[in-house]
Amino acid sequence: MSIDATPEPVLVADHGAVRVITLNRPERRNAIDLPLRYALAEALEAAADDKSVRAIVLTGAGGVFCSGGDVSTMKRMPPEEARPRAQAAQRVIRAIWATGKPVVAAVAGAAYGAGASLALACDRVIAEEGTRFSTAFTGVGLAGDMGIFASLPARVGAPRARQLLLMPRVIEAADGLTIGLIDRLVPAGRSLDEALADATTLAAGPGQAYATIKSMLAQAGGLTPDVLDREVEHQVRLFDSEDFAEGVSAFGEKRRPVFSAAAGSIVHENG
Repeated sequence: MSIDATPEPVLVADHGAVRVITLNRPERRNAIDLPLRYALAEALEAAADDKSVRAIVLTGAGGVFCSGGDVSTMKRMPPEEARPRAQAAQRVIRAIWATGKPVVAAVAGAAYGAGASLALACDRVIAEEGTRFSTAFTGVGLAGDMGIFASLPARVGAPRARQLLLMPRVIEAADGLTIGLIDRLVPAGRSLDEALADATTLAAGPGQAYATIKSMLAQAGGLTPDVLDREVEHQVRLFDSEDFAEGVSAFGEKRRPVFSAAAGSIVHENG
């Protein structure tokens, strides 16, 4: 009697000079757990190092891009346990930002929480009609990571980013196009095909010029490793909070969380 092997968390396929990397946990709406974080980072780093790859497409299996972090795998934890977890998430974004190759997100279904962060970290975001976006982090007592504090304001401006993080709401893809959250809106079922077409065009372009564009815009827009380091420290602190523990419990029990009445204080970078 044969036993089915555990599916690979990430699928990789080459289409000419374009590498397609697919989040492959459709039964969990491609929610990001630790194995997926590691596999995705490794796939992105390998694509960056492969000279035959000139552009990258990031997408999700099963008609959904990514529903966010897998809350079912989360629990309150001390800093020494939370830090490797947070750093594994940031490694994915470092790989996207560090490569000079264009990275195109093909987004369908939903991009919530870390899924939104992942999409927005890419150089071009193509979303299908009906796709829904939300930051969603505060629902479980977290502030956000995976570059959201740089990528979101870079796309929609600081005032709107502040409101979307403080009071998360669902944004339909059509509205996302209007405010600059996404770059192109395509019919349902067409995100991957259109992303492949755009990536193929980019793959035929001047790679060194693209790398320069990415580097210059990263510095101007704050898409730098420094913001990822600071996100890790805040995420580690919040993973050991009462509000995070309550948020995870409420998620599992399908109820509205009841967070602490105590107001938090601003944590300054210099102590």
